[in-house]
Amino acid sequence: MAKPAVLTTSSLTSLLFNPKSLYIVSYGWLVGMSIWVTFFGGIIAFKALPRHQFGMLQHKTFPVYFVLSILLSVGLTGYWTVSHPDVLEYINDPFVADVAQAYTLASVFLAQAANHLVIGPMTSKTMFQRQKLEKSEGKNYNEVSVSEEMKVLNRRFGILHGISSMLNLWAVLALIFHGLWVGGNGI
Repeated sequence: MAKPAVLTTSSLTSLLFNPKSLYIVSYGWLVGMSIWVTFFGGIIAFKALPRHQFGMLQHKTFPVYFVLSILLSVGLTGYWTVSHPDVLEYINDPFVADVAQAYTLASVFLAQAANHLVIGPMTSKTMFQRQKLEKSEGKNYNEVSVSEEMKVLNRRFGILHGISSMLNLWAVLALIFHGLWVGGNGI
């Protein structure tokens, strides 16, 4: 019978400096945050807040979410690549499992960077233009008799919001795929 491990101050301290432990915590933070923001936090806020307050909350929250997603996904991709030498050796072969995982993590970075740097700012700008026009027209954006300018803004907002949502959903699915891989095969 094997002797059980005993927790000591040094064994607990070593967890803080263990790259695999930090990888798991970082991955858990990223996937948990992504699932919360995507499937729970936004829906709760949408139901609880007036539309303009909800928009302002999203405008303030998403940049923080995207920056954290970018930083964590870069860290995970970097560690994965360094700890799996075959990634660089077979970088052009996405069917090599470790390369596929590196591409998966890199795709999270790309999706969230696109959201943070391009799509998010465009969506916020359109949302604020729409709110300003609502005020000047004295009508909500979804009334039948809104101006052509409002209809254009509505279409633009819908397209941008859809693109942002799809990029974010891709990131969540990629993270789940990576988690299933790590769970079955280790880091």
